[in-house]
Amino acid sequence: MALSGCAPQAQTTPPVAPVSQAAAPRNEVRQLSWSIARAFPHDASAFTQGLLWKDGKLFESTGLEGKSEMREVDAATGQVVRRFKLPAPFFGEGLAFLGGKFYYLTWQSKTGFVFDANFKPLARFSYANEGWGLTSDGKRLLQSDGSDVLTWRDPKNFASLGQVRVTRNGAPQRNLNELEWIRGYIWANVWQTDEIVVIDPKTGQVVAQLDLGGLLKSHERTGREDVLNGIAYDAQNGRVFVTGKNWPKLFWLRVENMPVK
Repeated sequence: MALSGCAPQAQTTPPVAPVSQAAAPRNEVRQLSWSIARAFPHDASAFTQGLLWKDGKLFESTGLEGKSEMREVDAATGQVVRRFKLPAPFFGEGLAFLGGKFYYLTWQSKTGFVFDANFKPLARFSYANEGWGLTSDGKRLLQSDGSDVLTWRDPKNFASLGQVRVTRNGAPQRNLNELEWIRGYIWANVWQTDEIVVIDPKTGQVVAQLDLGGLLKSHERTGREDVLNGIAYDAQNGRVFVTGKNWPKLFWLRVENMPVK
C-alpha cells in the first residue's frame, strides 16, 4: 500500500497567541504509587513511539528511517496483527485516533499521515515544528515537540488551536514525548528518563508523576533497549499500559489514586 496517492491537505495554520512567559506558580506534585498487574511479550525490534488502546485492541507506532510502522498488535502475545510501513526517509513518531481516523506524526519531516480505521491512507498534513507525541481529548488533537510546549491541533487540517506551556514546581518541563489522555489529564513520557508526568491541560502544571525506574529489571535487559516510551489507556477497564523502545515486555500497571476531572 503506497502513500503516493494521498493528496496533501492545505496548511492553514492561523497565528497563535504567544505563550505567557510569566513565572508559573509552584504546586504540589504527587508521587503516584504503582504495581505491575501483568506483563506481556512485546516485539523487541519495535522502536516504540506511540501506543493506544481502542475498542479492545492495542495499536502502536514505531520509528527509525526505513523501519517506521503503524501496527495493530495482539496485546497478549506481542504479535503484529497488521501493519502499514512508512516509506523512507520518514521517521515515525506519535499516534492518535479521533473521529474514526488514525493520525501518525513524523519527526523532522514536518509531515503527518491520516488513515482510516482499516489502515487505508487518506491524506497528509504538515506542521512547522517537530513531531514527537500525539493524543486526543475526543475533540482535538494534542501534539508534543520535545519542548515544554504542547500544541492543540484541529483534526481537519492540523492547524494550531492554541498552546499549553508545561511546568513542574514552577520550572519548565521539557522533553515531553509520548502523550496519552487519561481521565481528563495529559500523561506524558519525559524523554531519556523513567518518569511519566501527569499534566493539568488548563494550567499546564504537572500535578502528579510516576517514577518507573526499575520497571524493566536488569535480568530482562539485553543492552539493546532504549528509553521508557509508550502509554496506552483502556478506559473501559481502567487499565494503564506502558512499554519502551525495543523493550521485550509490555506492562499493565495498577496506578493508585489517578487524578480525574
